[in-house]
Order: sequence, then C-alpha cells, then structure tokens
Amino acid sequence: MNASTFWWMATGALVIAELLSGTFYLLMLSLGAAAAALAAHAGLEMTAQVITAALVGGAGVVLWNLKSKHPPTGADAADTHIHLDIGATVDVQAWDAQGMTHVKHRGAQWEATSHSVTHTPGLHRIVEITGSRLVLEKI
Repeated sequence: MNASTFWWMATGALVIAELLSGTFYLLMLSLGAAAAALAAHAGLEMTAQVITAALVGGAGVVLWNLKSKHPPTGADAADTHIHLDIGATVDVQAWDAQGMTHVKHRGAQWEATSHSVTHTPGLHRIVEITGSRLVLEKI
C-alpha cells in the first residue's frame, strides 16, 4: 500500500469517527490527514507528510477550540429569530428582595429578572433570555 492510500484511509476513518462522536475535532484531524495525502501525491517524503498532517490538523484543532471558546458577540439573547419567546407576555405575581421572580411560561416555571429599578407585579414582556433566566420589562 502506498503512502497516499494510507492517508486517504486515515482520513476516512477519522471522518467516520467524527460522525459517531460529533465533536468536530476529529474532522480537523481528518483535514490534516487529507493534507498529508495530498503531500504524498506531490511526492514528499514520509517525514514531510507527517509534519503536514500534524501542522494542518493541529492548526484546525487550535482554531476550532478558539472559535468554540469565543463565540461571536452579538445580541443573540434578544434575537427573536433565535428565541421565539421574546415578546411573549407573562404575569408576575410578586418580586423578591433581590429583584427576582418565578413566572409560568409555556407550562413551566421560569426564573426571571428585570433591568428596571422598580419591580411591580402585573403583565410583563420577555425582552431577553440569559441562560435559563427570562429578562422582563413592564408593559
């Protein structure tokens, strides 16, 4: 078996493993193996192929890790295309001393807060979702 065949088989095995795990890190390593296969087709020595696989795959893993740890900033918490609950109304019965409340929304109890300084009971609109906490504004 020649070197390029080995690298293409390694690429396929890494892609299959990626499909089973779903982490994207193995996909980055498979890109490295594919780059090594191309290096083998170009006639580079085995040492150069291994270095190519390590550099391309390693760079892919590092870049994916950086992307995963630092998602693009934006107003996703208030984006109505992502959170269909934005704009819905809830009834607040009472607020606690820390400015928190629990409201029933879509059949479940949610913890909620408000950016407002005064907290009064009544109807409120959901303006943002931060984690599993609703951010409300008085209507």
